[in-house]
Amino acid sequence: MNLKKKIEKEEFQNLVIQTKKKEKIKKEQVNIRWIRSIVILAFIISFCLSFVSEVAIPNLSLLLGILLTLIFVFVGVFFDIIGVAVTSANEKVFHSMNSRKVRGANIAVKFKKNADKVSSFCCDVIGDICGIVSGAAASTIATILVAKFHFDVLFTGLIVAAIVASLTIGGKAIGKSFAINKSDIILYEFARVVSFFYKG
Repeated sequence: MNLKKKIEKEEFQNLVIQTKKKEKIKKEQVNIRWIRSIVILAFIISFCLSFVSEVAIPNLSLLLGILLTLIFVFVGVFFDIIGVAVTSANEKVFHSMNSRKVRGANIAVKFKKNADKVSSFCCDVIGDICGIVSGAAASTIATILVAKFHFDVLFTGLIVAAIVASLTIGGKAIGKSFAINKSDIILYEFARVVSFFYKG
């Protein structure tokens, strides 16, 4: 039993050492500038999307309001896929493509080198904001339904919120599996699109 515990302890210590090597821990200071930038960006994007949700949807027809809410859900799922793909992709593939001057490969390399920031922006900023805004939009749609069809307020609100939440969660669950399996292709296609607007 003691031998088994000793082996387990040694294996755990090896695991810690390998993890430190993999993460290349250099005891760097927290990037305050990046945190400040992402907080400000999150505020601006959240404000703009919330404004659209709160102001535009009540003035749209029910069908267009539902469509706009579905767009918020889709955008959240889409950026979640990008965020997962960036962290899962193989950087070596893009170095090889970059050496052959393939369009977008240099941007893919930059994204991969900054995978933590790109993933944070895609999943946490865009993805989470879209989740919050689509939830607010669902509440507005429920209010429209109650006013138009005289449905029960509580029941309608719960049903609409549950539908939007299930679409978001289900979409992200499917998207994560897809992003991991097709990470290199997704990152390449995304970087190629970005390359038309930004020369890395």
